[in-house]
Amino acid sequence: MTSLNFFLVVGPWQWIIIGLAILLLFGGKKLPELMKGLGKGIKEFKDASKEEEDEDDKKLKK
Repeated sequence: MTSLNFFLVVGPWQWIIIGLAILLLFGGKKLPELMKGLGKGIKEFKDASKEEEDEDDKKLKK
């Protein structure tokens, strides 16, 4: 279990390295487009999970 925790902990320097690697892979022009798509995907996921939660609440009230 401790080896799993080792991989889950990401410090600030690791985030900087990950960010630089993404910047090198996709380039500066493509990065805003990728982040916009990521944001839309997260929003859709939240909306879908909220809808599912609302449906469950309606079923419990009946």
